[in-house]
This record gives sequence, structure tokens and C-alpha cells, in this order.
Amino acid sequence: MGIIAKPLAYLLMFIYKIVGNYGISLILLTLIVKVCLYPLYLKQIKSTAGMQNMQPKIQEIQQKYANDKERQNQELQKLYSESGFNPMGGCLPMIIQMPIIMGLFALLRNPMRYMPNDTMILAVHESFLWIKDLAQPDPWVLPVLAGLATYFSFSMTQNLTGQDMGQGQSMTLVMKYFFPVSILVLARAYPAGLAIYWAFGQAIQILLNLHMNSVRLEMKVKQDLLDERAKAEKELRRKKRARMKGNA
Repeated sequence: MGIIAKPLAYLLMFIYKIVGNYGISLILLTLIVKVCLYPLYLKQIKSTAGMQNMQPKIQEIQQKYANDKERQNQELQKLYSESGFNPMGGCLPMIIQMPIIMGLFALLRNPMRYMPNDTMILAVHESFLWIKDLAQPDPWVLPVLAGLATYFSFSMTQNLTGQDMGQGQSMTLVMKYFFPVSILVLARAYPAGLAIYWAFGQAIQILLNLHMNSVRLEMKVKQDLLDERAKAEKELRRKKRARMKGNA
């Protein structure tokens, strides 16, 4: 993770030189990273929402050609082509995001490993709000905030992506509660600076999810309109063929 953590460390040092407060620098760094990753997250959510909207059509094709896998694949490819949907479209944004998030995690877990700067040696031990030393764990307040923010963020993401339905429902329910508790436990052991990053990052994620929900609803409305239009055109063609047969 050093390849990712090192540039983030220089960015953190640059921000600290401007604001002169390590806690605020961590918040600004988190905000910058979230803003930079937003287009990728948007693409991921749109891809997932697109898959949700197409599920009825996909299931119809799978049932209709259950005994003909070759025809089934052809019809699915035709459906994807006509709708302009790429079933792998949500994977690439996720793959790009993960190393950046892990690099930032590595940096804030052990900041001096990536920031060999005398000024930063003192900076990481600064106080912030009720926290006396950002290099030491905060016993309860930050961990609880981080756990709660993770719970709400994860729940909203589940609703956005439809992960609360289907075959993985039991595993999703376990993660919904186990993951926030794990974050709470880890935040009590890691430096408070890392807990600030995670809690603030999840708070931003909640705001992004609220926006993503409106984007998903807009996509659903547009897809419903396209479906209604396609049905109307299909019915019009059927009536036209029926009139032609009647005239004949």
C-alpha cells in the first residue's frame, strides 16, 4: 500500500502546512479523497441500479430459454446491447477505489512510516476537540460514532444496490451488524486520527447515498418511460400487422 499511501502522505503534509491543525487536515484529506472518488462511486451505483431495473427482463429471458443456454446468452447480449448496459460496469470503479481506501487506511494507521518529517512527528500527537492525542486511541466517543456511521452508511448502500434481497440475504444481514461492531472495536485500538477519517468518511458517504437514491429514482422513472414506450410501439406494430392482414 506504500505506493498509494506515500502520495496521500504528501497531500496530508501539504494540507497541514496550510491549516496548521492535524485534526482539520485529516477531515479535509478525507473530504478530498471522497470528492475524487465520487465519479467512480456514481458509476458503480448507476451500473448496479441499471442491473436492478433490468432484472425482470433478465429473469424472463432465463426462464424462456432455460433449456437453451446458447440462445439465452445471445438474448441477454442483445438486451445489454439495446439498453447500452454493461454488466461489468460496476466492477472497475470498485477495483479502482479499494487500493486508494486501503492506502489511506495504511497511512493513518501508521502515519510516521510515510511522513518522515520532523514537523509531522509533533503534528500527529496534537489534540483535537476532546481528544488529547490523535496518535492514541479514543476509548469510546469516536469508535461509537464510527460504528453508527458505518451502520447507517452500509444499510443505505444495501438499499441502493439491492444487496438486502436475493440469495445473499443472510450473509448481508450478518455484515450489516457485524461490520459496524468490528469498526467500533478496531477504532478503540487504532489511532484516533484513523477513527476521525473513518467516522467523517462514513458521514460523507451517508450524504452521498441520499443523493444516489435520488439518482436511482430518476433512472427508474426514465427506464419505466422507455419500457412503456417500447410496449406502446410493439402494440402499434401488432395492430398495424392485424390491419394489413384484414385488408389482404
